[in-house]
Amino acid sequence: MEGAKVEYDFWKVRSLESSKGCITRNLQLTTLNFQPSTALEFSMISLKGNVSLITGASRGIGAAAAIRFAEAGSDVVVNYVTNELDASRIVQRARSLGVRAIAIQADVSQFDQVRYMFDRVLEELGRIDVLVANAGIWKPAAIDDMTEQQWQQTIDVNLKGAYACCHFAAGVMKRQGSGSIITVSSTAAQRGEAGYSHYAASKGGMISLTKSLASELGPYGIRVNSVAPGWVDTDMSADPLHIPSERAKIESAMPIGQVATADDVAGPILFLASDLARHITGEVLNVNGGSVLCG
Repeated sequence: MEGAKVEYDFWKVRSLESSKGCITRNLQLTTLNFQPSTALEFSMISLKGNVSLITGASRGIGAAAAIRFAEAGSDVVVNYVTNELDASRIVQRARSLGVRAIAIQADVSQFDQVRYMFDRVLEELGRIDVLVANAGIWKPAAIDDMTEQQWQQTIDVNLKGAYACCHFAAGVMKRQGSGSIITVSSTAAQRGEAGYSHYAASKGGMISLTKSLASELGPYGIRVNSVAPGWVDTDMSADPLHIPSERAKIESAMPIGQVATADDVAGPILFLASDLARHITGEVLNVNGGSVLCG
């Protein structure tokens, strides 16, 4: 592979970056011509023999996480609702890395569809070691204009969806005696977000769910953590980020001064799923460039 090999002896991490695969800030993982950012080899992170189910994995953070997990040796399940073409491309990329991968269509807001998804994973892959509850929606609505349907849809996808997936994952992982659940929440859960109160409420509920399940499931060998991204350059946030003046305003409020890529969030998710985080549970890992500083 073309490119420069960079070795970090302390962490024993080797990065082989190709000229074709290297991500820049302006390259979104959500496009139909998705290409993984790098061919990283994390010598300290191996999920070989694991099965990881990632919801909302046809694009954005979920797609980036699916590739990272496959690079770490995990079999992956790519959940999607409508984006079958993108899901199949993520599956093909994962398989090219030498792992088993399948795509399953399921709306996480529908309990019976989540049940079907878990049944199928167990039938085809035999176990579930990691759940990444990532599927979500983010749509604006001022509180005095917000309809009941808008409120309920956001709560159903973001919070009920996380509950349904955790419900079925917990049963499987209890029987196995181990497991890791990572929810993808948001900085909006911690500071609120004007014009998106339904979204902030759903993500705040997700953080409370995470902390509650960490206490409840810890005795069964199951860790439960959350990653809380800030602004991420995906198609979900494309409207404001593709306006130069808006992007500049957003980035000026970040100490790091740059909006995250989906891959910037996928790495911390992979870390929490790994044995490097074996003594971490109930934690909310902020990935926001310093825009929200929580102690």
